[in-house]
Order: sequence, then C-alpha cells, then structure tokens
Amino acid sequence: LSLLYPFQNKLLQTKKEIEKYCVNDKQVVLCISVDVSEDYEQVENVLKQAQEKLGPVDMLVNCAGTSVTGKFENIEVNSFERLMAVNYLGSVYPSRAVIATMKERRMGRIVFVSSQAGQLGLFGYTAYSPTKFALRGLAEALQMEVKPYNIYLTVAYPPDTDTPGFVEESKTKPLETKLISETSSVCQAEQVARVIVKDAIQGNFNSSVGSDGYMLSILTSGMSPVTSITEGLQQVACMGIFRIIGLFYLGSFDSIVRRCMMQREKSESADKIE
Repeated sequence: LSLLYPFQNKLLQTKKEIEKYCVNDKQVVLCISVDVSEDYEQVENVLKQAQEKLGPVDMLVNCAGTSVTGKFENIEVNSFERLMAVNYLGSVYPSRAVIATMKERRMGRIVFVSSQAGQLGLFGYTAYSPTKFALRGLAEALQMEVKPYNIYLTVAYPPDTDTPGFVEESKTKPLETKLISETSSVCQAEQVARVIVKDAIQGNFNSSVGSDGYMLSILTSGMSPVTSITEGLQQVACMGIFRIIGLFYLGSFDSIVRRCMMQREKSESADKIE
C-alpha cells in the first residue's frame, strides 16, 4: 500500500485539477488505480466498474508508458520485457476490454500514444522503440477490423515532450542519444495533448506535432489508413523530397555516433598510456 500511495495521491490531484473545468454538476470525474500491464482480467473489471458509474466509453486514450535508454548490450534483459508489458500490453488490455461495447454501439475512438521513436529507431532506444513500433502494427490491423463499426483509431507520435518521464529518462541517456535529441526542440505537454485530442475527435489515423512530425508521418505512412484523398495525395507528393531530407538527417545522426565513438576511443587510449 505504501508503494501505491504516491500514485493514488497523484491521481487524486489530477482529478481535482480536471474538476475545475467541469461546466455543470452532472459531469463526473472518476479515478481508479490499476496496473494496465499486469493482469487483463483486473483491467477489464476496472473498466466495467468505471462504465457502470460513467456510462460506456466513447474515447479510450492509451497513454501508459515508460522508457529505458542505453546501449543494447548494457540494458538489463528484464527491461526489454518490462517495456513491452507496459508500453504495448498496457495498451492492448484496455482496448480489448472496451472494443466489444464500442462495436455494439457502432461508435468509438481509441488512441494509442506512440512516439517519434516509434517511427524512427535511434541510438539508445533499442528497448523503447520496438514497443512503440508495435503499437503501429496493432493499430493498423485493428483499424481494418473495426472501421465498419464506425470506430476509428489514432496513433499519436509525439516528439520529446516536457514531462516528468522525459526528465527522468534524460538522466540516463547516452551522449549520442542526447546529441541526437538536441537536433529538435522539446514540446510542451499541453500543446501535444491538444493535437492528439483534435486528431482523435476527427478520426485521423496519424497524429503528429510540428514540421518534423509531419515529415516523419509522411515518410513512414506505408500502408497506413488515410482520413481523406487529400491526405493520400499529400503523402504521394511529398514522399520523394522528404526522403531526401531524411537522408541528410540520418547522415547527421551517423556522424554524431561516429564522433562520439572516436572521442571515447581516444580517451580510453590516453588512459591506457597514463
């Protein structure tokens, strides 16, 4: 209980913050503490409990996530398992628990919060990126299943965002990862949240923030669903030039990694001579 208390306390603080924006007494804010990655039956029971009090789920936002950065050989093996459980199964379980009701009602929105690291694998993210890439595959397959039921999925690819999790992650980032991250700016959480909610309401499959995010969404569009013919034509028109720009980015990232490796080797050689 002592371990759970800080998280429950944060939930209660968040509940009070949200209640400030209620426009009438009929709006109810409910918070329930549950580990969405541990036990599917427990997640299902909690969501049933919430729906009994609040009614059926119109929009589910899957945003539970955590990160571990480091070189592949230095990351503990159990970290790969834990990140897959939280970042992937932590979205599978809640979605699985609400999808049947959404299909019965012929309406619903489900959001998966991925990351730009779920579009592009970067140095230091060998444990994190695969879990975020997995959400894209889940969303594409599930969207094809539920589209006839008027249910639309959104995969959000936020950039580095100023959150407590980002601050904690930055403490252990390898130098290469820090230098690559510094090539783009850090976004504010409020800005990212507004974009995600807007895209989810509109039923957009992809949700990106800023010019870099837009370019990545075009480059990685592949066979992902489109909201309109216009979106598809934009992808076709921009793909070539964005690929050229992307190659320059990749060259820059490779250069950063090489420079860091050379500096490290020089430092190690100097230490051996001494």
